[in-house]
Amino acid sequence: MGANPFLGVIYHAIGGFAAGTFYLPYKKVRGWSWESYWLAGGFFSWILAPIIFALIFNWGHLAQIYGGEQVTAKVLFWTYFFGVLWGVGGLTYGLTMRYLGLSLGIAITLGFCAAFGTIIPPLINTMQHSGGVLASMTSFLPVMSETDLVVMAHTTSGLVLFAGVLVCLGGIVVCGRAGVRRESEQSQEQRAMMKEDFHFVKGVWIAIFSGIMSASMAYAFAAGKPIADAAVALHTNKTFSNTPVLIIILLGGFTTNFVWCMFLNWKNASFKDYVSAPAGVSITLNYLFSAIAGVTWYLQFFFYGMGTTKMGAYDFSSWTLHMAFIIVFGNLWGIALKEWFGTKQKTQLIIAAGITVLILSTVVVGWGNYLGLPAK
Repeated sequence: MGANPFLGVIYHAIGGFAAGTFYLPYKKVRGWSWESYWLAGGFFSWILAPIIFALIFNWGHLAQIYGGEQVTAKVLFWTYFFGVLWGVGGLTYGLTMRYLGLSLGIAITLGFCAAFGTIIPPLINTMQHSGGVLASMTSFLPVMSETDLVVMAHTTSGLVLFAGVLVCLGGIVVCGRAGVRRESEQSQEQRAMMKEDFHFVKGVWIAIFSGIMSASMAYAFAAGKPIADAAVALHTNKTFSNTPVLIIILLGGFTTNFVWCMFLNWKNASFKDYVSAPAGVSITLNYLFSAIAGVTWYLQFFFYGMGTTKMGAYDFSSWTLHMAFIIVFGNLWGIALKEWFGTKQKTQLIIAAGITVLILSTVVVGWGNYLGLPAK
């Protein structure tokens, strides 16, 4: 099957829903430190689920895929390396939830992530083909995109994609405005009731850093494209060709999170969580909820990988679609969990407007992909 932008958008929507929902089962974990249930869930999302899904969709060919001529040590290294960087973004992403709440943290962090993840791959391509100092500075990086900024600037589809990124950034500004108002309107008692440590300025700085680092997932997929191509050459359905890529990417993410969580386990003396739970708390249920959260987290990348195979010539813009859908569903969950309780109606209207703008950015990017399809 060839490109099908409409189906690609559907896949990205499902992945966005999974990403915006995965954290909810963690709220059912009792008596464990954050680092313990985060790593327990991470084992399912970064190790177990990627291997199982890859075995299912590449049955009997997984070893051959990694042993293919185009899957060089350089390809594996960069795919893993960008996965490690994405892991740093994932860790700081958790902090944005602490300081900004679910809806606002997702909106600001992933808004920046969407912008960086869409623009930087063609920017790197432009630099690699520019010659001189810029080319030498980026020569060691893998080819991240088939399209560069110069081509984009001279095509209608490229200009529409630029517009989609700008609309996405506009949505961040609107959501940020709502966050400032929320900080001044909610009382300390209301924040304590929702178990939040709301701090807008600190949260925004962390969100910017997390957004930059989390965008490495898009670069990891670009670096791992030869792995996906090798899977297709061995008769893997193209829709599922990114499953072996995810094993390498998420191994990198697991490395970062494992090191940090082990450090926190040592610092907080919480190693006991893995083998015991306080009286009245079921350790089995803690593992079960962590597993549900972890598998749900993985599904966002599974459907994201499927979506990228359907988006046509500008498949790098899949990252914007993925991020925008997470923002939408995350904000809807934030509203359902009454994170904006105690704020004025105007503030609630502003955050609703921000969500609307972010939805609009998804539509604009989808339109840009549609316009680029005939050219390919």
